[in-house]
Amino acid sequence: MDEIWFVVGGGVFVLLIVVLLWWGRSSDKAASRQAHESAQGREPPVELGEVYEFGVVEFTDHHSGERIAVGKVEGFVLFTEDVPAEVSEGDVIRGKVLSFNEGRTSADATFVDKR
Repeated sequence: MDEIWFVVGGGVFVLLIVVLLWWGRSSDKAASRQAHESAQGREPPVELGEVYEFGVVEFTDHHSGERIAVGKVEGFVLFTEDVPAEVSEGDVIRGKVLSFNEGRTSADATFVDKR
């Protein structure tokens, strides 16, 4: 009889873990969606032609294969091109804003220098 309760308890534990993992992912998606909607409703905190300093959060590959640094200025995403190979995640760089995306929720920039 103890074996049955052990199996049932283990099954309940596994089910609880699965539910918590699913819930966490749903919360992340909801937070991301909310941040995107908020960004659409505000003016960008950057201006075309201006240079801004920010930390590199991650790198992504552009559809052309170019390495693009991703950073944020006041929560606003900048995709920065022409970043030298020696720049790593966590480095602070400066980028010049070149253009906004459709909806003005992010911008493209070009690398100026590393701090």
